[in-house]
Amino acid sequence: MPRFKVYLDSSAISFLYADDAPDFQSVTRDFFENYSHNFDLFISQVVLREIDRTVDAALREALKRVVEEYPISILAEDEAEEVDDLAAAYLDAEVLPRSQIEDAYHVAYATVHEMDILLSWNFKHLANVNREVRIQEANRVRGYWKPLRIVSPLEVVSENDE
Repeated sequence: MPRFKVYLDSSAISFLYADDAPDFQSVTRDFFENYSHNFDLFISQVVLREIDRTVDAALREALKRVVEEYPISILAEDEAEEVDDLAAAYLDAEVLPRSQIEDAYHVAYATVHEMDILLSWNFKHLANVNREVRIQEANRVRGYWKPLRIVSPLEVVSENDE
């Protein structure tokens, strides 16, 4: 099986502590504890800024520990202008709502850095087939041909893996 490059949005990390969503929390823990080593994991400065804005200090520190303790690489900012332009293009084309600028940046980072998968629990704005199709179309118009799958941790955790 190929080793996929996976971009984690902040929800893919924060659901480790989502006591109000125990099923998703359980799947997220399973992913990190049993499957994360099968992937090359990445985040961007956007994720780090979202973590830094976490109001609950204990939760903020726990989220930072996840980034430190798991094999998660932070993407370089060397493509920042390209990422900025692509995120703006998603918003201008209404691929994502203007209010979801950070989601646009997550997708732009994943696209520009040629990720295979963007992992998210954000079903409304990211991890749904309609949004994925619109993002793929917008990417092709701008010359990004590599398909980006946008899925939840449920889709990369398998009970049948041996």
